[in-house]
Amino acid sequence: MAERMSRDQRVVLTVAVLASFVSFLDGTVVNVALPAISRDLGGGLSTQQWVVDAYLVTLGAFILVAGSLSDVLGRTLVLRIGLVGFGITSVAIAAAPTAEFLIVARALQGVAGALLVPSSLALITSTFRGAAQARAIGIWTGATTVAMIAGPLIGGVFVDALSWRLVFLVNVLPIALTLWLMARRAHADHRRPGARIDVLGAVLCAAGLGGIVFALIEQPNLGWGSPLIWVPGALGVAAFTGFLARQRVAREPLMPLDLFRSRNFWAGNLTTMFVYAALSLNGFVLSVYLQQGAGLSATLAGLASLPSTLLMIALSSRMGALSGRFGPRLFMTIGPAVMAIGALLLLSVRPEFDYWTQVLPGVVVFGLGLTATVSPLTAAVLGAIETERSGIASAVNNAVSRVAGLLAIAAVSAVAGGALDLDGFHRATVFTAVLMALGAATSFLGIRNHLSRRD
Repeated sequence: MAERMSRDQRVVLTVAVLASFVSFLDGTVVNVALPAISRDLGGGLSTQQWVVDAYLVTLGAFILVAGSLSDVLGRTLVLRIGLVGFGITSVAIAAAPTAEFLIVARALQGVAGALLVPSSLALITSTFRGAAQARAIGIWTGATTVAMIAGPLIGGVFVDALSWRLVFLVNVLPIALTLWLMARRAHADHRRPGARIDVLGAVLCAAGLGGIVFALIEQPNLGWGSPLIWVPGALGVAAFTGFLARQRVAREPLMPLDLFRSRNFWAGNLTTMFVYAALSLNGFVLSVYLQQGAGLSATLAGLASLPSTLLMIALSSRMGALSGRFGPRLFMTIGPAVMAIGALLLLSVRPEFDYWTQVLPGVVVFGLGLTATVSPLTAAVLGAIETERSGIASAVNNAVSRVAGLLAIAAVSAVAGGALDLDGFHRATVFTAVLMALGAATSFLGIRNHLSRRD
């Protein structure tokens, strides 16, 4: 396949892969570094939540803006801005003197990260056509999966052998290489005449998510009766409601609400919300508890979920093919239900910890359910919308998954009872199973096989 590509296509694909790899790698390395960050900078569970959620708040809010920015400024320029911003904020995070400084830098990094994935995919879809485009997207997907595997392991090794600060500098080399490749590519950037950015929508979205997340994270410390909790929470709900209202009247909305007229699109995104909230909660809680509760090193904690990822790599293409043959509903129902069982198996974790009997069975079962879910879910959501609108449909679905993870991690303290001890870990696994069960029920009741794109 590689020899059939032109030189420009090879450069574009390499740039797209590296740019996305940076974003996905950062998303997976951070969880295993959280206990070390907390020990060094203080703040406990609240700091750990903010390190993750500060990034997700801005990422979720601005990932919808990225498409509009690409139309106005050009894909290559937006990608370059995102890479430079990601590199600068990575260095700032590595040098953070306080938890507050790190959290602000993570929020800025989320803005930069929001520019990377949509722009890199837009480069692929604008450069490749037909079967070549499908193969290119397949290579891109495979590279992001490698980031999922490499992230926890790289993060764990760096934390144990060097420092958590160096975890965030892992991105600098691929960023520099990507910028160098982009500088060698002499190609006119594409801009859409008349394109506009819904600035008010972006501000309302960011303010809404920020207020809600602040209230959820800090509520265990201050209580719901504190004005410092209910005022930001209420303002956040009002701002996010305003964001949704804005999308009904905006000339070029960030999230076109008419997409949700399609049954499989709204049902698929509702399933996405439940499933990805559960995935984020499970990943956060497992990484932190294995280190702080079970006493594993960061490297071993990073390796703990590796069987699940390997199962996904080995079987996801097969599951995608079966879903195409039998329809997505069966897989989107059974997959989350199996993941719920995998989460409940983690209730076997005891003070006398043993990974092989208490964690591995749940991780394997969870991985099988995840493998059965992801490809059919993506196909159902994107297949429900006209091909020419697949870009915005993908951006909306990506934003839904990020926001779901954001809110789930923000709620960790409330779910776990304020501490990730063994009881808190068990409560979180039960809540994960409940979310997965809701995802299975939503798919069973909402998804239909072989709907036309207008249904």
